[in-house]
Amino acid sequence: MKTLNDFNFKNKKALIRVDFNVPLDENFNITDATRIMAAKPTIIKILEDGGSCILMSHLGRPKGVQNQFSLKHIIDKIEDIIGVETQFVKDCIGEEAQQAAANLEPGKILVLENLRFHDEETKGNNAFAESLAKLGDIYVNDAFGTAHRAHASTTIVTQFFPENKCFGYLLEQEIKSIDKVMQTGEKPVLAVLGGAKVSSKITIIENILDKVDHLIIGGGMAFTFIKAQGGKIGNSICEDDKMPLALEILRVAKAKNVQIHIPVDVVAADDFSNDANKQISDITAIPDGWEGVDAGPKSIALFHDVVMQCKTILWNGPLGVFEMENFANGTIALGNSIAEATKNGAFSLVGGGDSVAAVKQFGFEKKVSYVSTGGGAMLESLEGKTLPGIAAILE
Repeated sequence: MKTLNDFNFKNKKALIRVDFNVPLDENFNITDATRIMAAKPTIIKILEDGGSCILMSHLGRPKGVQNQFSLKHIIDKIEDIIGVETQFVKDCIGEEAQQAAANLEPGKILVLENLRFHDEETKGNNAFAESLAKLGDIYVNDAFGTAHRAHASTTIVTQFFPENKCFGYLLEQEIKSIDKVMQTGEKPVLAVLGGAKVSSKITIIENILDKVDHLIIGGGMAFTFIKAQGGKIGNSICEDDKMPLALEILRVAKAKNVQIHIPVDVVAADDFSNDANKQISDITAIPDGWEGVDAGPKSIALFHDVVMQCKTILWNGPLGVFEMENFANGTIALGNSIAEATKNGAFSLVGGGDSVAAVKQFGFEKKVSYVSTGGGAMLESLEGKTLPGIAAILE
């Protein structure tokens, strides 16, 4: 696997696919700059070698050229974070882009305009990829968030750099972290899968049952498993059509000697709102008119014991409706347990939109081993798929 450390970038122009698809408010201020900060080590290494960086990214899902999706809005923030003067060019291909790239001096950064202003990007167009390739000497992919898309800038462009292509530090770290959970992690290995629906996690569960020793199933998903086994779940969320699948997962897990842990009690509410009346209920006997919205105290204690005995931990999905303050307790408690296990030497990987949001909201970012930057890409990796953006560098 070729990484940044296999190249010296002195007097070279690095064409870097970054993921600067950052959230902006109505005044174009960035509300979360994590993705820019995550790319900083790669950019700094190239600049310190004596090279220059040509950054390309998408922002949002524009229909043609739309001002609110222009990368010009984030140039000041990039300069702030990287600490280097940053130039911007109003297109990503064509004469103006070529001129700007040709004139770029070592130690400088050039940001190209939003790749998705051109339909050819998402269509994986060959000629468009070739136009991008003309801008740089070495291609670096550091965008894990888009590695699951076979787009022009993530996959097709690599064929124009048969020898001169590599992973950036961020993408390298993502690959190694997932590999640690799925292949090389110290046992016992635990996966915590939460969130609302079994259907969105089926392929992950099927793929990881060969890799893990323990599986915690929390959040709304748990009720499909409980109801399938004859429990009464009141008004809790449930995918009735997935109940046979839930029973099959339990059967396969048992055959593979994987211990599955499902909540034994829940915080139940009489309405889906933060101000609802609440009570602790056995998860198999939730009264009619009430729904489970968070893990209960016995479940929290049970999960803590499981977490503490594991050496490799994957966390994907919350244990309750953490967006509501009164139902965030289970998710916070799990975060504390994983933080404690990490402090004691376990490797912990957090990935997937909601759990990453929870980790940031409750201040666990620095207390776990690694927080993934790519939601969809992370999930597809856990499903056992080879991501096109990664495969293209390895070819």
